[in-house]
Amino acid sequence: MESRADVATPDPGWRNARLAPSLVEVYRTVPVSTGAWWKKALAFAGPGYLVAVGYMDPGNWATDLAGGARFGYTLLSVILLSNLMAILLQGLAAKLGIVTGRDLAQACRDHYSRPVSFFLWIICEIAIAACDLAEVIGSAIALNLLFGISLPWGIAITSLDVLVVLYLQNRGFRLLESLVFFLFATIVCCFLF
Repeated sequence: MESRADVATPDPGWRNARLAPSLVEVYRTVPVSTGAWWKKALAFAGPGYLVAVGYMDPGNWATDLAGGARFGYTLLSVILLSNLMAILLQGLAAKLGIVTGRDLAQACRDHYSRPVSFFLWIICEIAIAACDLAEVIGSAIALNLLFGISLPWGIAITSLDVLVVLYLQNRGFRLLESLVFFLFATIVCCFLF
């Protein structure tokens, strides 16, 4: 017979109980040192680089530089507002995770009805596909401009590197962080050059 402690009950305000932590495959896989403060800070530097890539990717830089070259400071207010909005949304998502122990997807699933959660999932998948499509096409165009590789082969190479990153994610989170940091540093050097 199950005891009352074995049954997961939802917290007040949630339709469903939280059954698993967010991103179970990497949950608590990064050791946080108990030594000096700088060792603790380094434990959080890798995830910081991963988040920074979302806002500081080459596509954003190239778009900002091209917009600035063509329109001067006219679009600066748009960039400022979009960055402030991103900071607000990231801050709210972090607060949600800290307070509830759920990421945004889990919070939506546990709070909204099944049809609403399904609709939110569908529109998020469409938004993710739209963002990824721009990244894949941009990478294929970059490979074409740099090395003369045709667009279909550029798309194939870009798809292959996505599979490599997914493979590295299963090999350890620190290895993936190192790869992203190396690529990020390469981008910074290219733009500085």
